[in-house]
Amino acid sequence: MFQFPNEGQSRQGFTRRDTNNSYPMELRTYWRMLSKNWWIVVAGALVGLLLALGASALMTPRYQSTAILYVSVRGAGLDASGGLFEGTSYAQTVVTSYVDIATTAIVLDQVAEKLDGAVPRENMDQLFTVESPAESSLLKISAEHSNPATAAELVNTAGEVIVEVVENDIEVAAAGGNSPVQVRLIDPGVVPAEPTSPNLALNSALGLLAGLALGIALAILRGSLDTRIHSVADVEEITNVPVVGRIAYDDQITRRPLIVHDDPRSPRTEAFRTTRTNLQFFASNEDARVFVVSSAAPGEGKSHVVANLAVALAETGARVALVEADLRKPRLAHVMGIEGAAGLSDVLIDRAPLEDVLQPWGPGNLMVLPAGQIPPNPAELLGSKKMREVLGMLRETADYVLIDAPPVLPVTDAAILTNYASGSLLVSSIGQTRLQDLEQAINSLENVGGKVLGLIVNKVPMRGSGNSGFASYRYEADNVETRTSRVSRAA
Repeated sequence: MFQFPNEGQSRQGFTRRDTNNSYPMELRTYWRMLSKNWWIVVAGALVGLLLALGASALMTPRYQSTAILYVSVRGAGLDASGGLFEGTSYAQTVVTSYVDIATTAIVLDQVAEKLDGAVPRENMDQLFTVESPAESSLLKISAEHSNPATAAELVNTAGEVIVEVVENDIEVAAAGGNSPVQVRLIDPGVVPAEPTSPNLALNSALGLLAGLALGIALAILRGSLDTRIHSVADVEEITNVPVVGRIAYDDQITRRPLIVHDDPRSPRTEAFRTTRTNLQFFASNEDARVFVVSSAAPGEGKSHVVANLAVALAETGARVALVEADLRKPRLAHVMGIEGAAGLSDVLIDRAPLEDVLQPWGPGNLMVLPAGQIPPNPAELLGSKKMREVLGMLRETADYVLIDAPPVLPVTDAAILTNYASGSLLVSSIGQTRLQDLEQAINSLENVGGKVLGLIVNKVPMRGSGNSGFASYRYEADNVETRTSRVSRAA
């Protein structure tokens, strides 16, 4: 048998989280953020790719040509025993110095002169790249230019000049006679057919990765800033109050507000019956028969939910009393299709007896108490001794008393009513309810001694994410036309 916990106990082993702590950012949280904002990730990747392609198209193509020189020691200067080893070792030693010499003025000035000004001397320092592989006698010279033929001409001319400078100037002066070093151009540079830059494949990959990273960051940022509920898992993550109902979104709700009556075999009707079953477990205690149904903020569908839940309970043959205690913005009479001119407010000010304003609905085991006229002081009326007496009378004759209360955050009415009830059910809507609002509503009810028994998640999409929302806590009476009783529904 279900028993309500004492104030110091947690519900069924559940422990409320400290609301001052931030929500746990686990991997599944990030995954949900990315799943909800997948289009941002895709858009970021596409933008990055397009920018990379555009930048590559605007870049001037650059062509690179490479020539290879081989450095050795002349055989005439070597003895027969260790000359080969020493010559090779000497060549590997001196070739490293040629790497630096190749880009000095003694070489570049002559290259510019031989090219007869085709390439300005002041630009040559940035055109050449010279390197020598480790433990090698090779000297690799590369030249880059926007003209492929010029790139080849540059590198071959530089190779010829290096040969002349090394053999006729540097090594001759060092040896005091004939140069012991021989430099040969063994692999001349050729005219390149394809540009080395821009590297379209590399740039595209980098642009795609950069855009993807930016898209992921923006998706997570948007997910962090968007605190609306987008799934039942979002609700379960921030609170340990059990989810007792999952009601699907219905775009035909204005045409058929009482889906349990209008379409008894629909999946949405079955969802209300499942919620009914969970509520019956709560009501297994003889004293647990009065339930407040509310929401954190306006527009989350609480009146439609409590109306269908009452009809679902009445289907079982139980005697159900449905009370419209939203005296500020009543909707329930409109949803039920009954006259709401006289009702609870009239009873509370002794203008009419309870039995005169109770209206039977359907076969007769569902009685509806509409709100009646909108009073100037709803909170005072709901907190009066008369309200407690009215609920007491209903409790004596009904198996279940369901109270449609105003939203918790804008006004105090729901907090007042929860003290008369066995517990409260809070309705939240996918794509609309903010997580912090839901948690604040739970805390508001519990802080006044109320028991939040369960959560009903409304407007759950059949697939994808909900995208509806609301802007503020504005909550006031407006012109609501009540419908006349429907013959097929009212007794």
